[in-house]
Amino acid sequence: MAPKKKISVIALDPRAGESYRSDIESLFADAAEVSAFSVLDGSAAGVLERADLFVASTDAYGSPEELMRHVPIDSQTMAVEVSFRWSELRKLKELPAGSRVLFVNMTQTMAREAIAQLEQFGITHIQWIPFYPGAAEAPDVHIAVTPDEARYVPPGMETVVNLGQRVCTSGMMIEIALRLGLESLLEGAAFQRYAREVATSNYSFDRMFARSIRLESQFHILMESLEDGVIGVNEKGEVFACSSRAEEMTCVSAALVQGRRCGEVFPYIPFAQCLQSRQTLPVKAVKVQGVNLSVEVVPVIRQNACIGAFALLQRFNDVEARQNDLRSQLFHKGHYAKYSFADVVGQSGAIRRTKETLARMARSESPVLLIGETGTGKELFAHAVHQASRRSEGPFVAINVAAFPENLLESELFGYEEGAFTGARKGGRPGLFELAHRGTLFLDEVEGMSPALQIKLLRALQEREVMRVGGNRIICVDVRVVAATNEALEQKVREGSFRRDLYYRLSTLPVLIPPLTERGDDMFLLTEHFRRELGGSFRLTEPVKDFFRRHAWPGNIRELRNAVEYFIYTGHEDVGMEDLPPTLFLSEGAPPRPSASPPPAEGEASGAFRFVLSRLYAASEEGVPMGRETLLRQAREAHVPLSQREVRDILADMAARGLARVSRGRGGSQLTPKGRALWEKGQS
Repeated sequence: MAPKKKISVIALDPRAGESYRSDIESLFADAAEVSAFSVLDGSAAGVLERADLFVASTDAYGSPEELMRHVPIDSQTMAVEVSFRWSELRKLKELPAGSRVLFVNMTQTMAREAIAQLEQFGITHIQWIPFYPGAAEAPDVHIAVTPDEARYVPPGMETVVNLGQRVCTSGMMIEIALRLGLESLLEGAAFQRYAREVATSNYSFDRMFARSIRLESQFHILMESLEDGVIGVNEKGEVFACSSRAEEMTCVSAALVQGRRCGEVFPYIPFAQCLQSRQTLPVKAVKVQGVNLSVEVVPVIRQNACIGAFALLQRFNDVEARQNDLRSQLFHKGHYAKYSFADVVGQSGAIRRTKETLARMARSESPVLLIGETGTGKELFAHAVHQASRRSEGPFVAINVAAFPENLLESELFGYEEGAFTGARKGGRPGLFELAHRGTLFLDEVEGMSPALQIKLLRALQEREVMRVGGNRIICVDVRVVAATNEALEQKVREGSFRRDLYYRLSTLPVLIPPLTERGDDMFLLTEHFRRELGGSFRLTEPVKDFFRRHAWPGNIRELRNAVEYFIYTGHEDVGMEDLPPTLFLSEGAPPRPSASPPPAEGEASGAFRFVLSRLYAASEEGVPMGRETLLRQAREAHVPLSQREVRDILADMAARGLARVSRGRGGSQLTPKGRALWEKGQS
């Protein structure tokens, strides 16, 4: 086993030196011993012990000449290069645009260098003000950012973002490996993970080309770490590099194309034009082996001479995905999921089972159909399904199908090309399917879609492709659909107003969202949740709680929230029956509201009506009430097509005609003498 190399880290501040040592050791601990020295604590004074490599921060001694007086003669030295982690930069992206922000560091030079680096990484939406010991405090500044130098932050600062010590760049780690002959470590998982976490710019092409002349094998390590496919040619147009990703995209073997003229192997890549013009050529789309690729060609200029060129290749679908992300930002639609399963309030068995079922279904890629009455929270569950899925990092796009006329809904879903119709936006517009690429599309009230659009939706789901209105090109989309309905879709299928094939496509994973009346005391948890959310203060009296349990809640959770908001403005701490809103109040003895359509005559009762009447009669014979769930179960066992909404409507109709007493919540329903007489009359 070869002896370990020795690496000495030199920094001005001992904390920074220890941080750099830790970063290097995390990648090279198996092959090198890493020590840290500091100027401020005196450990870097005098001539240091010999090491295979000295890595020094630029602020340690002030100049390269001073550094050489502290290391043994002929020592190998290099500079510390630092950056930030992507996770820390994301925190800065969240700061309000236009804010004035202090960047606090030990010295003015260090602060300004860090600010310049942050701006290179795109943190330009705020106004940076360098701050260091001895600097004049800037007025009206309430936010400070510091790389673990909180001790220098002015007292009383409202917001302090500590980015932690800056980390060594992955480029610096590559340099250490090259200098010490430890290139094999660069292929390990630890380095790959480190390179993904640390913010760094790719090597410029001239630097990569210079390295390829001196260290060809090391150049290939760098080339393989790039996400794009890379093909390189020299000044004669001869291929000298072809990454594995480029091999995959172009279906060629790198070993077979080495040294061959680029025009023979890659006639669709304009290398000759780039070498002649010495300018970057604009991105163009080419088709290779039936796959669309985007190709950009960049010259390599060294000492005012063009010594080669590189082509960067990307699959067109990847480019299109980035464009879709940008389009989504431009439209300011807020295409992201706002809620998770943790936001679903309730402890009842019904809601727990629903959450558990949907959480398991979320991991699938199949369509989900949410079935539930108005106001039960179907859209909230759609958000939660997206958040728990593998697509959680992608867009979440929602649309209420019933809210659009047919012609507008088509262009909204599938987009349109310029000139497709009068008033069409110049340049056209992508549809929601395109904006939801690699994410989730939520179709609410899907039963309201016209037959013509049902056909287009079915094709989009089956073929994973759409065509814009007025367009002639196919656009591939990768979208998971979550649909919702508050009606019995199977009934619409039987009636012929909803396509059977689309119904089975959408209902791969159907889930019934329980209404509020089936969630027990969840209504009181929801009441308290809405009270806190709205900032109110009140208590429900026992009569009101009892009323809540008996109320039908046709508007479900949405109706409950309206009631809570009403209670806040009653001015009463204890909410009594007299405080119920007029739209909600129904006394226990009051009959339910009559149906919007006149009830059928007794002799014209439907088969479903007769079935419900028969079951209620059998229950009355036993002296027990009959609940809706029991009716639905018995209907399934008897192969009688009945939905929950149909059962509710039939019971309401019977109550309005005095045939039954329908109790709200758990009380069940019972026939009146009039209802018993109707059944017995039909049997005579």
